[in-house]
Amino acid sequence: MGNIGIQLYSIREEMAKDLLGMIDKVAEMGYSGAQFAGFFDHSAEDVKARMDQAGIKPAGAHVQIDQLRNQFDETLKYHETIGNKSIIVPFLPEDMRTTEDDFKRTAELFDEIGKKANVAGFSIGYHNHDFEFKTFNGKTGLDILFENTDPNHLKMELDCFWAAYSDHDPVEIIEKYGERVVSLHIKDLKLEDDKPVSTELGTGTLDLEAYMQAGNKNNAKWFIVEQEQFTKDPLVSAAENAKAIKKIYDQLSR
Repeated sequence: MGNIGIQLYSIREEMAKDLLGMIDKVAEMGYSGAQFAGFFDHSAEDVKARMDQAGIKPAGAHVQIDQLRNQFDETLKYHETIGNKSIIVPFLPEDMRTTEDDFKRTAELFDEIGKKANVAGFSIGYHNHDFEFKTFNGKTGLDILFENTDPNHLKMELDCFWAAYSDHDPVEIIEKYGERVVSLHIKDLKLEDDKPVSTELGTGTLDLEAYMQAGNKNNAKWFIVEQEQFTKDPLVSAAENAKAIKKIYDQLSR
């Protein structure tokens, strides 16, 4: 069974003010891993020391594609120091995903970057939103990315929220790509004025247990909580989400 982590973007304001303190805080909540979304000028050595002290593992990190293109060696060195081997691109600018040819060119870039990273002992992954499910000649942008890259050069972090909102079953995607799916973003969804809103786990409409069961079957390494909209203190939501995901995790582990 994979590990339970939190994408620190879920507590982004607190993280920006006190990243090291938030590493302690999520450990206290019961998460075993933290997925980073920036380091706010903290040295890799300080981040690593605090993770070791708190007993937190790196659950990957979100790194923008331009940083990988322009600061590849420096980026890998930082992540080597903190013990993180999973680098995940969280988003694509419009000029990399508007047309079918854009997606194909982006796949070529991912293959190139992923090959270099793989040689250095790292993996490159991609995290989806909803725009990757636009179709081009019967293929989604997501399929174009993954069908035109070597499985060793590009892994998938499936955001189950956006897949489900786009009328694609996360379970089917996990089954299709198997062990290329190294982590799942576990987010619940409710609609407000016909717009998707992420909410505390268990208070929305998504079958989170089915997603985690499929991830477990295909050896996903991380189940990562993420929440982006709030009606209460994000730290309170993060603690509630830790309890909710641990309950599902414990049921599947029996």
